[in-house]
Amino acid sequence: MTTGGGVTTAACHRRMRRRLGAVAAASLTVLAAAACTDPGSPADSEPEPGPAYSSYVALGDSFTAGPMIPPQIDSACARSGSNYPHAVAETLGIDNFRDASCSSATTANLTGPQVVSSGATVPPQYDALTPETELVTVGIGGNDIGLVALAGSCLALDRSSGRAAAPAGPLCATANVRDGLDLVDRAIDDFAPTYGVIVREIRNRAPDARILLVGYPTGIRDGGCYPDQPILPDDATYLQAKIDRLNTAMKQQADAAGVDYVDLRESTVGHDACQPSAQRWTEGLFPSQPAAPLHPNADGHRNAAEQVLVTIAD
Repeated sequence: MTTGGGVTTAACHRRMRRRLGAVAAASLTVLAAAACTDPGSPADSEPEPGPAYSSYVALGDSFTAGPMIPPQIDSACARSGSNYPHAVAETLGIDNFRDASCSSATTANLTGPQVVSSGATVPPQYDALTPETELVTVGIGGNDIGLVALAGSCLALDRSSGRAAAPAGPLCATANVRDGLDLVDRAIDDFAPTYGVIVREIRNRAPDARILLVGYPTGIRDGGCYPDQPILPDDATYLQAKIDRLNTAMKQQADAAGVDYVDLRESTVGHDACQPSAQRWTEGLFPSQPAAPLHPNADGHRNAAEQVLVTIAD
């Protein structure tokens, strides 16, 4: 889509993001609606405001919680006060906001308690929902299909020195195939209907809420960047393909359930773990910015907030 001046909306968003900087990046969608329209077009000069929400609940795993990104406001769940749900709530001016996301969470922790690494017990995430909840974002599923374990199995690493060490051939691209069947593909396909269950469970608890399923960002470019990131080319391509498959499953289930899907894949291409530090939104095995390894950093969360806000405004 283009604005009246011939500039694509995406390009305008990128330009606005650079101008606004880190603090105001989460407000991009609200501001871009006014700044990226043709000033000579009366019909577009005063866009109608998007829907207002008075209560918001965020559910999810570590890709939502933001482990190691300052400020850390919940040590049990390694939850950041500047993760994308907080940026969305602040931008929309929502005071009644609950961030129930928790690192290492699986979908079982939506309905049941989660025992975290410290030994503490975290209440079920669905407990944050009420009949008055008007907006819900959900980013979960990676731990259910073993995404972290998969990434670990892809590392071409000398465990004693922590340095890249190339084996004889690809690690995870072959290890997860049995008799021609890709076990990760099967795990994702078997898990996919769970997203539909999540939507139904949220609707049971918050029947009037707008629900957004939030996908996973680009982790590593096709072919990787060995040895900068210790994943061989075939394994890097394989790992990202599984992230893409999980995202596709999430989108299909969101479409079937009549809820929104927030795509983080496209907007994060060129900002993966192989990029220079200043351009990187997903950290590699050895983060150069405060973030958990193989997870989004603060810039990644600002981008996620942008994409959520763009979806809400549509």
